[in-house]
Amino acid sequence: MLPIILALAVLAALALYVVGIYNGLVRKRNLVQEAFSGIDVQLKKRTDLIPNLVNTVKGYMEHEREVLEQVTRYRAEAQRAGEQGDVAQRARSEGLLGQALGRLFAVAESYPELKANQNFLDLQSQLAQVENDIQLARRYYNGTVRNLNIAVESFPSNLVANAFGFRKEEYFELEAESDRDVPQVSF
Repeated sequence: MLPIILALAVLAALALYVVGIYNGLVRKRNLVQEAFSGIDVQLKKRTDLIPNLVNTVKGYMEHEREVLEQVTRYRAEAQRAGEQGDVAQRARSEGLLGQALGRLFAVAESYPELKANQNFLDLQSQLAQVENDIQLARRYYNGTVRNLNIAVESFPSNLVANAFGFRKEEYFELEAESDRDVPQVSF
């Protein structure tokens, strides 16, 4: 009788342990999803600011049409990548958009009347804040991904993760080292 009770107690303890690991994995996966939605909100804010920015500078920079078209094209690509849900492609697209915005602000430096335009200055300030928020959201997301990936790969939680279909997530990383800089938006 005692061996049966002992065996049942060990099985119950093991089951509780597996349930605890499973619940921890669910929590980590939900944190990753929440963190990505934070990035998504900030990227949408940036995307929404871009048409106003382009319209503001368009009148001043008629012969810089290529820069404006690049910003518009990369904005559309970033929106498409966001709809597809591919984190790596979204990061690449957003990196290209960030580079194009950096070029736009670099070109804008040669237009003193544009730099004095209050609407441009307001948009520039808002964009700088959004870029900072994107960086913070990206750090938080990558931290939650790291925690989930460690749990998915570590023993014994990897056994539970494999049994219940948990998988590693991708980090939200920008492509090239030059993409890692936040676009300069101050004059």
